[in-house]
Amino acid sequence: MLYLPREEGQGLVEYALILVLVAVVVIAILTVLGPQIGQVFSQISDEMGGS
Repeated sequence: MLYLPREEGQGLVEYALILVLVAVVVIAILTVLGPQIGQVFSQISDEMGGS
């Protein structure tokens, strides 16, 4: 056997690191663009007759 069963755990760690990286990127984007996105939704709500 060329591959040991331990490599399955390595794959899970790699997936976890990718998920953490994606989460950090999403949080950073929402932090930067959050207020602008809120303004867009407020403008849409105002134009539709919302309070």
